[in-house]
Amino acid sequence: MSLSGIKIKDQEDLNRLQNVLKKRRNDEECSVAICGGTGCHSSGSEKVREAFQRYLERNDPEGKIKLRLTGCQGLCERGPLVVIFPQEIFYQKVSVDDVEEIIEKTVLNGEILERLLFTDPISGEKYTYSREIPFLQKQKRLLLGNNRLIEPTSIMDYISLGGYGALAGALTKMTGEEIIQEISYALLRGRGGAGFPTGQKWKECYEAVSDEKYIICNADEGDPGAFMDRSLLEGNPHLVLEGLIIGGYAVGAGEGIVYVRAEYPIAVQNINNAIKQAEKLGLLGENILGSGFNFHVRVVTGAGAFVCGETSALVEAVYGRVGEPRQKPPHLAEQGYMNKPTVVNNVESLANVTVIIRDGAERYRQVGTEKSKGTKIFSLVGKVNNTGLVEVPLGMSLREIIFEIGGGVQGGKEFKAVQTGGPSGGCIPESLLDMPTDFDELASAGSMMGSGGMIVMDEDTCMVDIARYFLNFLKEESCGRCFSCREGISRMLEIVEDISRGRSSLEQLELLMELADVVQDSTMCGLGQTSANPVLSTIRYFKDEYLAHILEKRCPAGVCHDLISFSIDKDLCTGCGACAKKCPSKAIEGVIKQAHMINLQKCTKCGICFEICKFGAVQKS
Repeated sequence: MSLSGIKIKDQEDLNRLQNVLKKRRNDEECSVAICGGTGCHSSGSEKVREAFQRYLERNDPEGKIKLRLTGCQGLCERGPLVVIFPQEIFYQKVSVDDVEEIIEKTVLNGEILERLLFTDPISGEKYTYSREIPFLQKQKRLLLGNNRLIEPTSIMDYISLGGYGALAGALTKMTGEEIIQEISYALLRGRGGAGFPTGQKWKECYEAVSDEKYIICNADEGDPGAFMDRSLLEGNPHLVLEGLIIGGYAVGAGEGIVYVRAEYPIAVQNINNAIKQAEKLGLLGENILGSGFNFHVRVVTGAGAFVCGETSALVEAVYGRVGEPRQKPPHLAEQGYMNKPTVVNNVESLANVTVIIRDGAERYRQVGTEKSKGTKIFSLVGKVNNTGLVEVPLGMSLREIIFEIGGGVQGGKEFKAVQTGGPSGGCIPESLLDMPTDFDELASAGSMMGSGGMIVMDEDTCMVDIARYFLNFLKEESCGRCFSCREGISRMLEIVEDISRGRSSLEQLELLMELADVVQDSTMCGLGQTSANPVLSTIRYFKDEYLAHILEKRCPAGVCHDLISFSIDKDLCTGCGACAKKCPSKAIEGVIKQAHMINLQKCTKCGICFEICKFGAVQKS
């Protein structure tokens, strides 16, 4: 349906449009949803969509089969993904060559193409329907559930599923104070990392006296391996925009700003498109739904920086300046953007606002734990079979997330740790896998919820090397204003690097822990205060690995370059010469069909010989 000439003047107009669009959707005989999130896009989903479109233009001129390019559906590594409605037949790794067969056999005749079905990586069981796949079945997708049902570039798709009904109810039936009370009662905590109560943050801004106020959506997302916010903006931008408008009304703001990193081109395009569509329909701008509320939204793109997760640093970035935190007070609720009262919320937090106002706080409170309500989206990555986005009730155990939804550790290897909360999070061992995943439990374990990164590590991971990796990241991302952060992280990194090279002592380990405590207690912003988590958590749970590096000059996982060596077992070597051909330093010597040896003076310890030997003759120690 074209937006031309349509203007929604009040709630009755919106209700009528919702009913028309809902009936039209219900009348659809069949629809094909192709995942167009960044993961599937990189796997070729756009070419698959074009192939479907070309075929349907030739063979379905009446348009009986509806084609949708949707947002992320979660199983990112299995893309391109295609779901056929109304049966919800789920196909994975679809190529252009599969398109004609999918339509002619599955869509028109109900025949299942077994080669395209999702196959469990452990049991080998095949699943025909998306609702049966354990990865999806065990989630509770309050925010991501509609990604597979709507085209993110279509506001009509969003409205057909009740979109903007929460906004209409808020503007016509609630005051700003009542909305804040509802959000507070729902116990919504910020999903950007700190878990600060959203209602309390809004109340402070609401009570501030000013002629202008601002609300900012933080879509910067600086954590490595995290893509929750990106996927929400790509897949359901109107859900976030609706929450932003409700938030603006609640605190008394006249302008909303979406700050998003330029590296997210699809997200930038879709949120800009959503804003334009909402303005054309009268759901954004002047006198929204006849309520007298005026609200405008603009998008600011930036280079992005991890430190911009701190709200005052984000405000600086919105200005176009270097993102650096500032001392508080004054807090943003008193003096933020343009020196006016400002509230900053994460993308996922604002999406939750829409759900709470739409369904009611009482219903929202039924999901989660006593102090952590609702769901949380995690990017489940690392050495896990099913990588992708998962949305689960807060309080679900790490074991359920990793082994039941994630399908367990790749290659049948042993689980070692899971790092939660991004670079500033901690590493949690197997002994704590049954711990509920919520804000307080993770903090007590020496980690944090963060924005939702979750990296699974197996037996081949060196925890000293993990601490080194994240300290190096945090050193690069530190703005450098605080001496304790700037120099403390650098010094911690130096010590951990010495440990990884076998050049440290027990006294240095004690100094490392002391430094971590000092940095944690004396830096100004959250980046510095949490930067010690990777160090303290790995020492707390994997101290034996630190001691092996220090006392035995040995890396148990065989990762730290300076502490490993390679040799060839003469009894196992067949003399095939495969390792010698691949060795970049020509360190492997020998005659074909006779046992070879490694010249340790030439060996650069690259490990290529170890990886390619089919007979287990190359030994690592």
